Amino acid sequence: MSQVEESVEVDVPVRTAYKQWTQFESFPHFMEGVERIEQRTDTMTHWVTKIGGVTKEFEAKITEQIPDERVAWTTLGGEAKHAGVVTFHRLADAKTKVMLRLDYDPEGFAENLGDKLGFVKRQVASDLKRFKDYIEDRGRETGSWRGEV
Repeated sequence: MSQVEESVEVDVPVRTAYKQWTQFESFPHFMEGVERIEQRTDTMTHWVTKIGGVTKEFEAKITEQIPDERVAWTTLGGEAKHAGVVTFHRLADAKTKVMLRLDYDPEGFAENLGDKLGFVKRQVASDLKRFKDYIEDRGRETGSWRGEV
């Protein structure tokens, strides 16, 4: 099992950053390699990714969701094995630190090589930067879900 921890500071309030992060279907706008996400229930999402020409589909379950604080998930079966948590930290009224921790299990030669070369770490950092640009350019979230899991 490998692990990545990255963070980014965004110039929006915690509530705005959190509410945007709960809009899983918008992830393809800022997560490279994410083709589509369907939110099937309050706690279940279906993902389609394409990285390095390889398409994978999997289900992810939200295991914990506390408004304005954290969202945690784990995959269930499918073609990818990972779990993670994203947390939101107020730095100022309109400044938030978004921290992401991802635990993943690379499979096969190519994924293990990519892991050793730091591909996943760079990908997560780039995705968080694109999230920053996405939410700051908009200035507001595209929707929200305030429920707790």
